[in-house]
Amino acid sequence: MSWGFLRDLLSGVNKYSTGIGRIWVAIVFMFRLLVYVAAAENIWKYEHDEFECNIKQPGCENVCFDHFFPVSHIRLWALQLIIVSTPSLLVVFHVAYRENRQKHNQKPCRNPGKIDGGLLCTYLISLILKTGFEIVFLVLFYKLYNGFKIPRLVKCDIRPCPNTVDCYISKPTEKMIFLYFLVATSCLCIILNLSELSYLIFKHTTKCYLKKYMKKQQ
Repeated sequence: MSWGFLRDLLSGVNKYSTGIGRIWVAIVFMFRLLVYVAAAENIWKYEHDEFECNIKQPGCENVCFDHFFPVSHIRLWALQLIIVSTPSLLVVFHVAYRENRQKHNQKPCRNPGKIDGGLLCTYLISLILKTGFEIVFLVLFYKLYNGFKIPRLVKCDIRPCPNTVDCYISKPTEKMIFLYFLVATSCLCIILNLSELSYLIFKHTTKCYLKKYMKKQQ
């Protein structure tokens, strides 16, 4: 899978981000994207082949695997990375529109690289969407896998299994470490997004108040 588009997208948005936003981009790159590409993808690569049950009834092992792993962890993680980064397109499109309009009007931007005006609203919306997507995926992970855990042994009694069979998951400890890492980085990104959202709202509110105050003084 090529992650070049995602990298270019986040790099472009980074130009218009606050300090908190740049920390978020760094975490997505270093602690999520690079970890996914370098390590996590290989750990879950053969999860179906390494899932073993103590019975060789045809179809039993496949049905049990599908029951306990309805969606692959690694594919869901990749989907989360893509969707969480997608709201940044709103900022990219808004910046492109603003630059194109300034080009046609032949007016230089008053504050290049600054978040102001309509761009501020677009940026705030992107932060709200990113936070919402992060929360949705955390809830989805929790619901799909009955909590943030990887058991060593699962018991399955779904047809065509003739009785309750024991199934074993390969490298559960290693997978659990990466799952906890995923949850921790998601929570950290939520905190950063909420912090940046609060900071921008406070900054804009203070700026508007000071402007009104100065006009009243004049």
